[in-house]
Amino acid sequence: MNEYLAIILRSSAVYFFMVIALRLFGKKELSQLNTADVILILLISNSVQNAMVGNDTSLWGGLAAASVLFSINFILKKLMYKYPRFSDFMQEKPEILIHDGNLDFKSLSKLNITSDELKEAMREHGIEYFKDVKLAMLEIDGNISIISGNQNLKQTYHKRKHIHKSLSGIN
Repeated sequence: MNEYLAIILRSSAVYFFMVIALRLFGKKELSQLNTADVILILLISNSVQNAMVGNDTSLWGGLAAASVLFSINFILKKLMYKYPRFSDFMQEKPEILIHDGNLDFKSLSKLNITSDELKEAMREHGIEYFKDVKLAMLEIDGNISIISGNQNLKQTYHKRKHIHKSLSGIN
């Protein structure tokens, strides 16, 4: 039983390390996964697996680690729902990128969002000019949502992703 207690403690430590790391690196990183990001996730999962289960490669050791991860995630979600201050601590707030056609350069700079990324999101929403954007926000999940000013406040939603522009022929 002592070995399972060690798995529980190590899995908990790894989970909280990953929560802190994602909080430090920002929400933008959550939604735009390119090839390097996928490789990073695979390598991190492989490296922390050993930290969680140690030498125990049994089915029960793996199930114990997975159960701990699911349990912690479930508890944190419940706590964030019940305690708004805790939720504020755990999650970043949505950020305004464009308001009434005016870009918030301070927010864009802080979030490392380039004008090309913002223009891509606008094109995917069928919007050509900044002046036509009523509101563009980077949401807490890392996606950009846009409300167009010239379409009776029709809301559209953009899932940030990177596509090889050479394949689409758009620059």
